[in-house]
Amino acid sequence: MYIPKYFKPEELVPPDIFEKRGDKSIELIDERVLFTLDRLRETFGTCTVNNWSYGGPYSQSGLRTSDSEDYSPTSQHTFGRAMDCKFKNVPAAQVREQVIENKILYPYITFIEDDVSWFHFDVRNCQRIILWSPKTGNSYVA
Repeated sequence: MYIPKYFKPEELVPPDIFEKRGDKSIELIDERVLFTLDRLRETFGTCTVNNWSYGGPYSQSGLRTSDSEDYSPTSQHTFGRAMDCKFKNVPAAQVREQVIENKILYPYITFIEDDVSWFHFDVRNCQRIILWSPKTGNSYVA
């Protein structure tokens, strides 16, 4: 079991899950995601996924439950295999660019969203790395 160095369970799951499972909520997140989050944090600095426990607006940027307006039963968020990261000092476009240029440092990332202001990555079972734009619906292998 991988325990992240820089993220608490409540930063990765919505409030109702944390209320029910507490620190065991971390068991719902794929360990490849947890390892990758730590690597991203070490490379790009302070990162927010969920901040509801600090009074912030984000509660469904990690594990996503059916009460979210962005819920999809086939989303990688639903399975604990995706995160939407907001970095304090580095724009998402720069993170995407550097991750693609340095794939060897992020061996588990297989999918990245483009054309969004956050850094969405996931670890789905697919060809590495697919870059997809929710604006255009187009995707390509990076």
